[in-house]
Amino acid sequence: MSVLDNFESWKDFLGDKLHNAQDQGLTQQAISELAYEVGEYLAKNVDAENDQEAVLRELWNVASNDERHAIANMMVKLVKNEGNSIQ
Repeated sequence: MSVLDNFESWKDFLGDKLHNAQDQGLTQQAISELAYEVGEYLAKNVDAENDQEAVLRELWNVASNDERHAIANMMVKLVKNEGNSIQ
């Protein structure tokens, strides 16, 4: 089963990656930029595996550059308390 198959698994996966980035000393700005780049990659290259991902992809595709940064920042906030390393 892929982490993309289930939205909760996807959030846990992202939460783990966020905590790893924080543990390695990445700044909030660097994390936000990485989240934006991941969003860009997913929107262009990965098919949505569930309804939530489909909605996020549609929102991303109609958003301006500033709005895409806002979506990326909201995803970071959404997964902040997810994963195995809750802080």
